[in-house]
Amino acid sequence: MRRMLIAGNWKMNLTANEARAVIAALRAEIDRDAAALARDRDVMIAPPAVIIPAASQALAGSSIALGAQNMHFEDKGAFTGEVSAPMLKGFGVTHVIVGHSERRHVFGETDELINRKVIAALRHGMVPILCVGETQEEHDGGRTAEVVLAQLQNGLAGVDQAQGDRIVVAYEPVWAIGTGRTATPELAENVHGAIRESLRAQMGPEKADSVRILYGGSVTADNVDSLVSKPNIDGALVGGASLKADSFARIVRAKAR
Repeated sequence: MRRMLIAGNWKMNLTANEARAVIAALRAEIDRDAAALARDRDVMIAPPAVIIPAASQALAGSSIALGAQNMHFEDKGAFTGEVSAPMLKGFGVTHVIVGHSERRHVFGETDELINRKVIAALRHGMVPILCVGETQEEHDGGRTAEVVLAQLQNGLAGVDQAQGDRIVVAYEPVWAIGTGRTATPELAENVHGAIRESLRAQMGPEKADSVRILYGGSVTADNVDSLVSKPNIDGALVGGASLKADSFARIVRAKAR
């Protein structure tokens, strides 16, 4: 059985002091159940880059992993405003979200750029969480599989098959992010199943079946159980609901399959 991953993406929210308070409250909720939760799931939060040092300190001794929302594919250089894998690893960052829809559609990141970030993360021993998903127009036009699988294949181009089990994929339909609309568990499972089949063709059944595929898009305490009950949905990439300790803790405790 694949371990679940519940990942919180804080986006551009919280000051350092606010982050410390949220982490303290989250640890109060989760740490007492850490041993039980650790049997079948991992938990991660990804604060804004400037908050990572404070979050790293606040998470010391916790089972909650620290992630980043983005990174550059180069280790250093004249890239104003960027952060690199070595910089992130210095604060204990183990995961990095790559290709989030906001990076694609707001900041114009291409599949080629995203692919370079995936490869850089793997090169540095980090876990890339590769995000894929279709817009409302693409969804309504019946192009979900075409768009999602193209993003997947391009994002993983040139990745060594031996590293396949270190990759996480997150399906996040753009039309469901921050809108209150959520893909039904059945629709999400269909897309997750198509992703799994594409991964099998890319890296072989054994590696593909070890890849965790998360659902992201208005995940809440009310809908998480029905989503992760599906065989190909291995957890959640949570946005707004991860900013409050009580709601995120409830999501973390989603019923195991």
